[in-house]
Amino acid sequence: MVTKRSLFYWIKQSNIKLQILLVVIILVTVAARVFPLEMQKRIVNEAISLKRLDLLYMYCAGFIGSVLLASLLKYAINVIQTYIGEVALARMRRELYAHVMTLPLSFFRKSSPGTVIACIVQELSSAGEFVGQAVAVPVTNVLTLLAFGGYLFVLNPMLAGLSFALYPLLIYILPKLQRRTNNWNKERVDGTRVLSSKINETITGIHEVHGNGSYKIENRKFAKFVQHLFRVRIIWTLYRQGVKVLNNLFQNMGPFILFLVGGYLAIKGRFDLGALVAFLSAYEKIYDPWRELMDFYQIYQDAITRYSKTMDYFDIEPEFKIDPDEVRDPIDLQGVIDVKNLVFEVEGGIRLLNGIDLHLDHGQHLAVVGFSGSGKSTLAQCIGQLYKYTGGNVTLDELEVEEMAKSDVIHNIGIVAQEPFIFDGTIKENLLYGLESDFPADIPRDDSGEVEDKSKLPSLDRMIEVLQQVGIFQDVLRFGLNTVLADDKHELKEKLIAIRTTFQRDHGPDLADYLEFFRENKYLDYSSVAANITFGNPNEGRFRQENLPTNEFFLKFLDTAQLKMPLLTLGVELARSTVDILGSLPPDAVFFEQSPIGSEELEEYKELVGQLKKRRLNDLTDSEKQKFLALGLRFQSGVHKMVALPEFLEHMILEARDQFKKLVEAEIPGAFSFYQKSSYIDSQSILDNILFGKAKTEQHQVQDRINQSIVMLLIEEDLLETIAGIGMQFRVGTKGDRLSGGQKQKLAIGRSFIKEPPVLIMDEATSALDNRSQSRIQNLIENKWKGRSTLISVVHRLDIIKNFDKVAVMKAGKIVESGHYDDLMQKKGMLYELVHGNRVQ
Repeated sequence: MVTKRSLFYWIKQSNIKLQILLVVIILVTVAARVFPLEMQKRIVNEAISLKRLDLLYMYCAGFIGSVLLASLLKYAINVIQTYIGEVALARMRRELYAHVMTLPLSFFRKSSPGTVIACIVQELSSAGEFVGQAVAVPVTNVLTLLAFGGYLFVLNPMLAGLSFALYPLLIYILPKLQRRTNNWNKERVDGTRVLSSKINETITGIHEVHGNGSYKIENRKFAKFVQHLFRVRIIWTLYRQGVKVLNNLFQNMGPFILFLVGGYLAIKGRFDLGALVAFLSAYEKIYDPWRELMDFYQIYQDAITRYSKTMDYFDIEPEFKIDPDEVRDPIDLQGVIDVKNLVFEVEGGIRLLNGIDLHLDHGQHLAVVGFSGSGKSTLAQCIGQLYKYTGGNVTLDELEVEEMAKSDVIHNIGIVAQEPFIFDGTIKENLLYGLESDFPADIPRDDSGEVEDKSKLPSLDRMIEVLQQVGIFQDVLRFGLNTVLADDKHELKEKLIAIRTTFQRDHGPDLADYLEFFRENKYLDYSSVAANITFGNPNEGRFRQENLPTNEFFLKFLDTAQLKMPLLTLGVELARSTVDILGSLPPDAVFFEQSPIGSEELEEYKELVGQLKKRRLNDLTDSEKQKFLALGLRFQSGVHKMVALPEFLEHMILEARDQFKKLVEAEIPGAFSFYQKSSYIDSQSILDNILFGKAKTEQHQVQDRINQSIVMLLIEEDLLETIAGIGMQFRVGTKGDRLSGGQKQKLAIGRSFIKEPPVLIMDEATSALDNRSQSRIQNLIENKWKGRSTLISVVHRLDIIKNFDKVAVMKAGKIVESGHYDDLMQKKGMLYELVHGNRVQ
C-alpha cells in the first residue's frame, strides 16, 4: 500500500540511467569548479610575477573556460534533478490519489475536501523536491567539499586545519536546533490543516451562517485557530532563522582566521601571495557546498515531516477488495438478493440498521418507504457495498457482498443517488461513466482518452435511446443545435445550408408571424439598427454592438454614410420619450420592454435629457453623444414601439449596409462573417445557421414550434443523430453546474440504465424531477426493467409504489412491514398510515 512506503522508496524507484548520468556530470562539474583556483594561483605567481602575457592569456582562458563549463553542467544537473523530482511527485500523487479513491465513505465523512486537497497538492511537493535532489545535491556538495578541502591542505595544511576547526562545533549544534525546528514544523503543518478544514466547513455551510446571522460565532472560532497557528509559526520561524544565523556566523568567522593567520604567514615569507589568493577563493567557495548541504538537510527534514504526516493521514485500509485475487473477467450474476439479520452500527453504538431481513428474486422490484431517518438509504447503500455492514449477511446470488471484489459489484449493480454527482466533462463522458469504469484498466485508449475499440462502447443509437428514455434527449439536441461548429466540418455545413433553404421554403410562410428571415435587401424590424448596418456576426470584440459607439472605424464609417447625426437624433428622441412616459414609474424591467433604455439606466438618461434643455446636441461632450448614439444603434423598430423609425433613415441604413460590407472586406477582412443565404456563418451556432433569421418573440410555444420544424428536417436529412452526437459533447461544467437539478438526475439515471445491470438501486433518484418526468421514468422502470433487473427503490412519493412487487416499510432501522401494496393497505398498518398522512409514533 502506498501509505506504507518510506520516502526513500521513491528514490530507489527513480530512473537509474538518469541517476548514473547525473553522477558522471557531477564528477566533471567538481573538477571544473576546482580548476579555476589553480588558475588564480598561477596567474598571480607566474603570469603577473614574471610579466608573461602569453601565460596570462592561457591561464585566463583556462579560468573562464572552466567557469563556463561548470555553469553549463550545473544547469544540466538542475534540469535532470528537477525532472527526477517531478516524475516522483507525479507518481506519488497518482498512487496516493488512487488509494484515496478506495478509502471507506466513513473516512470522507470525517475529512474535509480541503484537507484532502492540501495533502495531495501541497504537502507532497516538498517530498518530490527532495527525491529530485536526493542524489545530486549530497553527491555534488560532498565531492566539492572534499575537493576544495583537499586543495586547501595542498596549499597549506596548518591553515586548512584551522579553517576546518569550526566544523565539528557546527555539526554538533545544528542537528539539535533542526530537531526543534522539525517539531514546530509538524505543529505548523497540523495547524494549517485544521485552519483549512475550518475555512472549508464554514464556506460549505455559509447558507447557515447567513441564515442564523452567526458571523461573530464563526469569527470567534476562526480567531482561536488563527491565534494558535500564529504562535506556532513565530516559534518555528525563530528556530529556522536561528539555524540560518548560526550558518552566517560560521561563514564570517572563517575569513577572519584566514586573514589573521594567512596574512601573518605571507608577511613572514612562509606563504606566497598567489597561494594566499587561491586559499581565500577556495575558502569562500567551500562555504557554498556546506550551505547547500545545510539547505538540503532542511529540505529533507521538511519533506520527511510533511510526507510522513500525509501518509499517516491516509493510512487506512480499503473496506473492500478492489479486484479479485485471480486475474479474470467480472462475474455475471442474476440478481437474487438475500438480506439476513443485517446490522449497521456507527460510532457510539448507534444502530442505523437493526436486524433487517429481506429476499428478492431475479427481476423483482422493491419499494422502500418510511420516515426520514428510518434507514432507507443506509439499507440501499449496504446492499450496494457503499458501506460495510457490521453484522448479519447480504448475499447476491449467494455471494457475500462484503467479500465480493468491487469490480464484480460495479459490474452487476447500478446505483443512482438522491443527489447524483455529475463530473466536469461532456454529456457523453458522464453517460458512459459507469459503463467505462467496468472496462479493464489496460484497455487501449487514444490520446483523448477514448476507448479505441468502439465495439466495446454502446452505439450512438443506443446512447440516444437511453437519453430519450430518461427524457433528456431534447436538452441534448438543443445543446447540439447551439454548438458553433469547428472549421473542418465542411460537409456538415453544406448539409445545414441545404436544410436552411428547405426550412425557409417549407416552413417560412407558416412561421412568418414568429420569425424574421435575413434578407440582404430588406430591413430587419426585429434586429437592432447596428445589426441592420453590419448585417453579419462580428469576429472581433471591438465590433460587438456595445463597443460600436466608441469604435473609431465604425464612427468614421457613420460619418461617411451620413448616418451619425440621424442616429444621434434617434437616440435623443428615444431618451426623451422614455423619460416622459416611464420617468415616474417604478424601475421594473417589464415597463421598459418597449424601450432600448434599461430600467437601471433611467436616471442616467434623465440627467442627459435635462442637459439638452440647457445645451444643443452639438454642444454635448463626446461621452454624452456616445450614450445617445448607443440608444440609436440598439433600437429595434419591431420591439421598441414608443418611437417609429423614419422611412428615410431605414433607406439610408439599407444603402449603408452594402457600403459597410465592401469597406470591411477591403480594409479589415475577417472582422465580420456577413450574412449570405448561400454561405455558412462560422461564428454562429447550428440553430442560428438553419434559422438564418431572428425570432420575433421568446414565447416557449413559438420556440417549441420552430424547434419541432427543425427536428423534422433533421430527421428527413438523416442528421438528427449527428446533431445529437454533437450535443453529447456539451461540457456540463464543474459539478455539472451548467445543468439543472432535473437534468443531472436524468443523466445519472441514464448512466445506470445504459449499463443494464442485473441489480438497480435507486435512492430517491427522481426527487428533483417534475411529475411528468417522474411518471415517464416510473413507466419505463415498470415496462422495461421489471423481470430484467432486480430493483431496490428508495421512494419519496407514495403514489408511485402501487405496481412494485414488494413494499418494505421502515422505522427506526427496522422493516416493520413488507409485502404487496394492496395487501399492506388492507392490513391498515404503517403503510396505510403513511399514505393517509397519519404520523405514526
